[in-house]
Amino acid sequence: MQSFTVHTGLVAPLERENVDTDQIIPKQFLKRTERTGYGECLFFDWRFDAAGRPNPAFPLNALQYTGASILLTGKNFGCGSSREHAVWALRDYGFRAVIAPSFADIFSSNCVKNGLLTVALKPEEINTLMARASADRLNLKVDLEKCEVSTADGFTAKFTVEPFRRMCLLEGMDEIGMTLKHDAEISAYERMQRV
Repeated sequence: MQSFTVHTGLVAPLERENVDTDQIIPKQFLKRTERTGYGECLFFDWRFDAAGRPNPAFPLNALQYTGASILLTGKNFGCGSSREHAVWALRDYGFRAVIAPSFADIFSSNCVKNGLLTVALKPEEINTLMARASADRLNLKVDLEKCEVSTADGFTAKFTVEPFRRMCLLEGMDEIGMTLKHDAEISAYERMQRV
């Protein structure tokens, strides 16, 4: 898993609340178990019309957000079913962080396991960033070491991350990787149990 320490990137605004995993990655794309190739399916029903043409009204189709690596969105992002494919689609598309007022718990947990940082900011901070990102290109610096989001012109907002999740992201390890860090102690304990 790729570690997350500090990331600076372009923000794509998605001004919607209660975005569920069925919209992040529709069910018809859940036929594979590998983690790649889902980026093109991200928000498929919103990004494309019935004929498969890009929907010009959808923010991710706007040229000014090409290459965005930070998604800014509304409260309760990632609600609905617990499909990990939603996180795979966001990562495969190129997102490294999602910023919202709140997230569904299972979605947020799946993000950590895949190196995607979820940042919960206050609604007024989200509103400020949303207005700026909607009006013009906005680059944000997301610093997990300082737990801070900032812009070059002085905007700063603090966020919190549960300590274990923060450590996993900083070190680029999921639960299995963290367990394997203690392989020597586990092996020693198992040897003692055989005596």
